[in-house]
Amino acid sequence: MNQLFDYPDLWRDALVGTLILFVGGGVIAIILGLIVGAMRVSPIPIARAVGAIYVNWIRNTPLTLVLFFFAFAVPLLIPVPRGSYLALAIVGLGLYTATYVAETLRSGINTVPVGQAEAARALGMGFGQVMGFVVLPQAARSVIPPMMSVFIALLKNTTVASGFAVVNLGNIRANMSENGENQMVSILIVMGIFVVMVLLLAWAQRAFENKWRVAR
Repeated sequence: MNQLFDYPDLWRDALVGTLILFVGGGVIAIILGLIVGAMRVSPIPIARAVGAIYVNWIRNTPLTLVLFFFAFAVPLLIPVPRGSYLALAIVGLGLYTATYVAETLRSGINTVPVGQAEAARALGMGFGQVMGFVVLPQAARSVIPPMMSVFIALLKNTTVASGFAVVNLGNIRANMSENGENQMVSILIVMGIFVVMVLLLAWAQRAFENKWRVAR
């Protein structure tokens, strides 16, 4: 535990970097995942095709290559401020995770009886209204466990960004090694921190399940 007390700034910056990557990437993943998930079940063939291409293309690409593209290819294509690797990593994580969010939502949407959507359309609701007021609220309840698994994976995937000059818990071991500290101790501490954060996400999952189970 001396590593924590001897280098508080390093650990603080690493933890903050991980949380920023997680929260920023999560927000992008939720927003984009909702859009792509709706496209995947849209009655418009072009929307379904675009959603399918995006999901299959990004999801089947290793995350390292996605971040590599944002770190080295994007700055060549568009002007980005120097030192913006954190922002690029957030976008890369968000776009990558959005594919899993979209597929999780699509699986939840498929659990909603078709008759409810048809009844809503019979009342004059459009596709957006049917999804927003009828289908998604019910689908959200059934996808809490798999959705939380997606965000747990996102939390752990933040360590991949350490290979692209983004400060987070993934590169704290190298920093401790440069200071002559035991790397195994650093790894064990990082593991402990991730276990605590995952347990917090699991607690949030149970809280949402209990809340919406009552609402059901």
